[in-house]
Amino acid sequence: MHKGFNPFTLQQGLIQYLPVVPGRLEFAEEVRNAILVAQPQVVAVELPFTLEKAFQCAMARLPELSVIIFEDSEQDRTVYLPVEITDPFVEAIRTAQEIGAEVFFVDPDVGQPSQLDHYYPDTFAVRRLGVSQYVENFWLYSKSARSEMQRHAAGIAWKLQGLDPDARVLAVISLNLLKLVLIAMETPQSEPITRLRREEVAVYNLHPDCLAEVLVEAPLIQAVYETRRFWIPDEIEPEKPPEVDPLQVGEFTVFPPGKPAMPSEQLELTIQRLASRCNWRKEEGSEKQQNQLAEALEIVTLHEEKFRLVAPMDRQRFNFHLWAEAERQYEINTGGKVAHWQRRLGARYSRNLALIDKMLVAGPFDLTIAARAVVDDNFAWEIWTLISNYPYQRADTDLPTLNITGEEVWIKMKRVQLHRRLPKKKTRPCPVGLRPRKKESYPGEWARQFDGNRICSYPPEDLVLENYGLFLKKKGKSILSEERSRVEPFTSSLLDGIDLRETLRNWHEGKLYVKEFQKIAGEVGAVVVIFNEDPQNHFNWGMTWLGEHSQESDMAFYSTDPANHIIGPGIARAEYGGFLLSYPPRRMIDVWHDPDYCSAESKAETLLLAALDYTLQRFVVYVAARPPRSFFKTIASRMDRKIIYIPMGQLSPVSLKKIRFVHILDNHETRSIAKGFIS
Repeated sequence: MHKGFNPFTLQQGLIQYLPVVPGRLEFAEEVRNAILVAQPQVVAVELPFTLEKAFQCAMARLPELSVIIFEDSEQDRTVYLPVEITDPFVEAIRTAQEIGAEVFFVDPDVGQPSQLDHYYPDTFAVRRLGVSQYVENFWLYSKSARSEMQRHAAGIAWKLQGLDPDARVLAVISLNLLKLVLIAMETPQSEPITRLRREEVAVYNLHPDCLAEVLVEAPLIQAVYETRRFWIPDEIEPEKPPEVDPLQVGEFTVFPPGKPAMPSEQLELTIQRLASRCNWRKEEGSEKQQNQLAEALEIVTLHEEKFRLVAPMDRQRFNFHLWAEAERQYEINTGGKVAHWQRRLGARYSRNLALIDKMLVAGPFDLTIAARAVVDDNFAWEIWTLISNYPYQRADTDLPTLNITGEEVWIKMKRVQLHRRLPKKKTRPCPVGLRPRKKESYPGEWARQFDGNRICSYPPEDLVLENYGLFLKKKGKSILSEERSRVEPFTSSLLDGIDLRETLRNWHEGKLYVKEFQKIAGEVGAVVVIFNEDPQNHFNWGMTWLGEHSQESDMAFYSTDPANHIIGPGIARAEYGGFLLSYPPRRMIDVWHDPDYCSAESKAETLLLAALDYTLQRFVVYVAARPPRSFFKTIASRMDRKIIYIPMGQLSPVSLKKIRFVHILDNHETRSIAKGFIS
């Protein structure tokens, strides 16, 4: 017996009872570990004995998932019973077969299974409270049993009383029935009136596309659990691009792209990373608790075969790393990135959705809704696609394949429509049927066309950027005007209009409230937008360039190195970390080597100091995830300037994505061919 593992079981003679919640991962882990530690001779499971052959057929196919279908003549319906590897009863059968224990089906099949018609609290509480406290609290607040449940429990007790009295038995019983079974075991039970067999019981293979709708646990969680059953993986590092020899071209260092991994390989790496990072950890636990956990994960040797106990899995960590994996695919497929404030907001939103459903941790549906709300439909699609993956399932097997919907299995279903936004064929630079876009004859061919002496921007992007700068100037001034507005009861003048919010708030007074916007003296002269403050120096390429005409602002920015992303002959692509727009043009010198800004602690502060220095107007708009240090308000006041801060979260992510990237051309002549390479 392992000292570190203490499964919550109730003992009556040689029979140990293990209460479980059907279909839930936490209790599947408890069942496997309890069987490996207790080493029973007989494992009794609360499953109908009339379906034993069907279950044995489905068990032989694991980890491929099956569904058992039979007709319920009493209620005139078809019953679908998916066989999942995270179901405690299925895990009990599977582990018992591995250690050579005998399996008995002790459900007498006297009607609808009672465990399916009951509400259980979120089983994540098992990780916080422990199994024993979870069970005690459930029994303390559970409702009184119905007569059907008592009859069902008496039938199970009759089956258990018929087992070998000298054998060590571990009975896996659903939590809502166990107390009734224990009471029934105190007296001899008579054989219940039950059916001896079921006709037309069939086992089908589940189609991979329907798994996410019909399973209790998400397919990806089951894939991770399957991985963790046999080994405790070490920390898996994120994929790294294959090592290639860089090509030096003048001042540019070009890294040719490596060969991407196949989708199946990527999914396998994703599952391994999730399996290695979602262990349950008691951060505040004592050293004694950590040692007990280490002892609990030792290898159990039975019949000269080695089995490892399953490490407890943390659903919160799983959701956290699932979100990170979806971000990775989102960046690959769309080029967009998820900001840290979106992660924080998504976690809070998904938690609130879970609490509405009386759950502690968000499920797949809640995560998808939160991803759509805080990012976009494309990211929600990545979340749902990733969590629906189950690599062991095939569409073509020896059994007939069934593609069923959630409405056929569950009474209540919630649906969400995702409108994935993909590039349209008609708007692609090279439509189908025309010659494809040119490619390099050899790696580094296009990079050799850069000499860096006459670089320029791409005019269509300049127009978008200038228009967005004008929008930010107007928004900044409107925010300042809102801050200085005055609301008062209506007397003789409507001023600038009726304030509906204040009027409704004071409706009991029977008065109208009007608003007056005070005029703001001054204009906005500079705009600073910070996408990333870059503490890790990822955006390490800085540039200052002047407007080419009177309608274009001077600009300073920092970005990723454009030489790492060559997309055409003399055409490079970079991602902004932040930029500064200052009008009128032709006044800005090199911001990044100006000694006046040496007091700045980051690139974002350098741009803000330059904006205060170069603006000819009183106001400077600063857009970022967090406001500047209070030190800058002092600097601005001394220069008779004022900083208007706009949180990044108040702006449209779609609009921000349009100005997030910059294309740098080697010379003005390249502009004539740039359209064919910039999408």
